[in-house]
Amino acid sequence: MRPWPASGTGGLRCAVLLALAGTAVLLPCRLADRNQTGLCKGLSLARVPRGFPGGLRSLDLSYNKLREITAADLAGLTQLRSLDLGYNNISRIAPDAFLSTVLLEQLRLFNNSLAFIPAPALRPLANLRWLDMSNNPYGSAALDGVFGALRRLRVLSMGGPLLRDVARGDLAALKDTALQKFAFKSASSLRRYEAGAFSWLNTTELWCDMALDESAAALPVLLRDLRGKPLDYLRFRNLFEFTYYQGAQDPFSGLAELRATKLVFYRGKFNENLLRLALLNVQRSRVRQLELVAIDFARSPQWNSSGVGAVAPRLDRLLLQDISNPDVLRYDWTFTWLSGVAALSIVNVNFNYVPCDAWGEMRSVELLDISRNRLEDAYIYNQRCHYRGVMPKLRDLVLADNRLQSLAVVASLTRTWPRLARLDLSHNALGSLQETCQWGPTLRWLALHHNRVTAATFGCLPTTLEYLDLSHSQLDRLDMGYFARSPRLRELLLSGNKIKFIPSEWSCSSLEALAIDGNSFGVITRGSFLNMPRLANLTAGNNPYHCTCDLYGFLRETRRRGRPRLGDWPQNWTCYHPEALLDTPVASYAPRPLECDVPALVAVAVASTAVAVAACAALCWKLEAGWYVRATYRLLRSKYRAGHAGTSRHCLYHAFISYSRADAEWVRRELLRRLESAEPPYRLCIHERDFVPGRWIIDNIVENIENSAKVIFVLSRSFVDSEWCNYELYFAHQRAVGLGYQDVILVVKEPIDVRGLPRRFARLRKMLGSRTYLEWPREPGRQPFFWMQLRSLLGTPGGLSGGEEETDVDATSTATSAGTATTST
Repeated sequence: MRPWPASGTGGLRCAVLLALAGTAVLLPCRLADRNQTGLCKGLSLARVPRGFPGGLRSLDLSYNKLREITAADLAGLTQLRSLDLGYNNISRIAPDAFLSTVLLEQLRLFNNSLAFIPAPALRPLANLRWLDMSNNPYGSAALDGVFGALRRLRVLSMGGPLLRDVARGDLAALKDTALQKFAFKSASSLRRYEAGAFSWLNTTELWCDMALDESAAALPVLLRDLRGKPLDYLRFRNLFEFTYYQGAQDPFSGLAELRATKLVFYRGKFNENLLRLALLNVQRSRVRQLELVAIDFARSPQWNSSGVGAVAPRLDRLLLQDISNPDVLRYDWTFTWLSGVAALSIVNVNFNYVPCDAWGEMRSVELLDISRNRLEDAYIYNQRCHYRGVMPKLRDLVLADNRLQSLAVVASLTRTWPRLARLDLSHNALGSLQETCQWGPTLRWLALHHNRVTAATFGCLPTTLEYLDLSHSQLDRLDMGYFARSPRLRELLLSGNKIKFIPSEWSCSSLEALAIDGNSFGVITRGSFLNMPRLANLTAGNNPYHCTCDLYGFLRETRRRGRPRLGDWPQNWTCYHPEALLDTPVASYAPRPLECDVPALVAVAVASTAVAVAACAALCWKLEAGWYVRATYRLLRSKYRAGHAGTSRHCLYHAFISYSRADAEWVRRELLRRLESAEPPYRLCIHERDFVPGRWIIDNIVENIENSAKVIFVLSRSFVDSEWCNYELYFAHQRAVGLGYQDVILVVKEPIDVRGLPRRFARLRKMLGSRTYLEWPREPGRQPFFWMQLRSLLGTPGGLSGGEEETDVDATSTATSAGTATTST
């Protein structure tokens, strides 16, 4: 076979691309879930688009302008499971419209223009489980036999605004269908309900949107039709839509014969008499959950007092919600109907205070939810009310979304209830007051999110908690003392605050779960949660993280240990700093190998430093550079200090020399010869030459030390053994207290073990341990430098009789001599 020419191949490719482009133009919908979901909601479509992928499983065509559904509209969608056609203008569905979608399980036709129930079109849908075809203008509720074949149907909604009559056989096709929910809507005022119409139903939930303003007598008939049915949930919407019931008959008779345990009245008009009749029948029935939602409640012009005081049904739960008139709470001028309720919810009923007698009637309440009202501090806690013992079973209290400002007021309430364990105070204005609070000892769970919490608020929180939620409360810092006082705290939520840093000393021994996401801190280190040994779950994303070694080390350690588990990792962790990494996922942050490996980095640095130090030490030892550097430094320092400080005294000698008899030869041969032969010469005082004969030796020592500008101690082992040397040292020390230690010069002629000195030489031991001294070098080459240093310390010799100015050289800074300059500290 000959290959196609290149031009022909190019033309074919162009045609394919044009065809694909055309398909894209014809498909205005968005595809999701790997092309398994088509989203065409609210696009003003007048017809079903073409070009959906064959594997489509869900298609939403609601809120458009469709008028008709044909077989061609859904052709090829053989895998379709869910189809939403609600809120269109569909008036016709072709009998073969669903031939291609036999696997369809959910179909919504709500709020269209169907004048007839489209039974022929539903025939192929044997797998249908959920069907909503209510709010359409068909006038008859009669179901075709097709519905009898829909044996898998579990949820069915039907009816519309034109349905005014319900005949006995309309629902007969459902007699063998076990429904989970059946919803029926009629016209605003049902004209006729024929007995037995609902007797075909086998459903656990029944939703009746039926207004009985003109046919209240139909309600007892309807209830009798439900006897013996597996009905558990019964809901009425707009039972009386336009008028308050004024009849003498009991419209709820028959309720006691049903199996239903939950009864809901949604919207509609209720007066005191109708509510009293409902409660009397509920009291005799199996109903354990009663809800009155968005009803229009009003007082009755003539109050029927029969049954007053006895209307106290035992209920597991009573919900009063979205009712504008708070009189519904005491419809019979008392609160007695609340006395048998275990879980009481009064939500958005517009009441702003709780009367004293109401607390006493709620003696059986275990859960009280009075959220979304207008309660204030003074209205929730009335000093004139008696609270202690009035609600002995209360365990859960919900005061969310009110106008509370004082935690102390709420704390006072909690002390009156012996079993209270859970308290919800969210969405108030709590936390901004400086208060002292005393809480009940049984409280374990507290929600304070969406308040105005500060660090000072922690001083008013209970320390018995196991759960604490302070999320979204403008908190900017923490009180570490509170966590130390709360040994039971296991779960802490701090999301959405303004916390700027995580304290390293944060200690909470029992904490297991912590949420600190959405705050303002940027640093977490390996030690941030070190004092939380039980921490297993951590949520910390959505913070302006500094992607540095601290954060990297924390994440590496967390992965190594396997805890805490990061609940929002990695999708909510983003770098904020440095600027080069802005908006980079933290999971992508990978520093260089040695950048964050501290042990390896330290090892490399230590090894490099050791090599450098060893090389320098070897060089210095070879050239003896260290000795000269240290000696020169101390010599220059001594000259500097000598030039900036001095004392003016009348002295006879430049220096008094203290030495032992064993060192006399060295003193005469070296010390005197070098200093007294200098130009100009130094005048020195030694005991064997200059002491006055016949005087007491102590007087000679004291007088000559006082008449000398400096005192030179020639230290050796013999010096230590000399008693007179110790005297001279003592007197020199006493003079130093008044004149300064710069007058004392220590010359170590031979090494001395400072630790082995006798106790009487404590002063010498202290001086050698805290001062720098000169050491006589044995090497002749270093001795000239020794004499240079000594002359520097003595200063330039001058006229002593005229008050020689002597150099102020601090002995603590005196340069060491030849040999090794030794400084003991």
